[in-house]
Amino acid sequence: MTLAAFALLSMMVGASAFVQGAVGIGFALIMAPIFGLIDASYLPVTLLILMLPLNFLVAWRERQMIDRRGTSWITAGRFFGAFLGMAVLIALSVRQLEVAVGLFTVLAAVVALLSPPFSPSPSASLGVGLFTGVTETATGIGGPPLALLYQHAPGPVLRSTVATCFLVGEMISLVILAIAGRIGQDQLLAALYLVPAVLIGTGLSRLVHTRINGPALRVAVLTFSIVSGIALILKG
Repeated sequence: MTLAAFALLSMMVGASAFVQGAVGIGFALIMAPIFGLIDASYLPVTLLILMLPLNFLVAWRERQMIDRRGTSWITAGRFFGAFLGMAVLIALSVRQLEVAVGLFTVLAAVVALLSPPFSPSPSASLGVGLFTGVTETATGIGGPPLALLYQHAPGPVLRSTVATCFLVGEMISLVILAIAGRIGQDQLLAALYLVPAVLIGTGLSRLVHTRINGPALRVAVLTFSIVSGIALILKG
């Protein structure tokens, strides 16, 4: 990767971290297709590692607003879904992973744009956790189902709860991926080099997260995600 390409990637990572820190979702929806277009072998490991500090900082910032009951049900489903996601990842080639990430990005974004609201009941939380476990372990993308679950909750509740669920789920997925031997040195180095951009973007989101126009930015993120996903499908 050239220095110019790395600088551009760092800016995209920082901008994506800013968006998720302000709105509650967006990082994986933006970055998964971009990583796929650059080199799909970075998925999902590099993406999952980068989201660890991002979601820790967001969850800690608004920790008093976390929906702990909902988080428990989501995490239970997330645990079992991660094993199914690992099976999907093992079954896919790099090209198939590119197409899968592209398809799920487009599908998730369209669903997030069009779906009517539903309440975060225990059964809904468990189902969303299971689905998220599959998709995030296989592709690195898991935000839209969680955002749908909490889309009509106050902003601090959405951001803190989604970040907490992500943080726990990412650790589960990474442990399973490590046991399966799917974490490589190149993926770890890429994450290490890009962590500063995540920290800068997340830090900047702290300045605006209470004032930013969440709905409009959410639509912009999802629209960008659809375009990126289509590009990735065409590449795969």
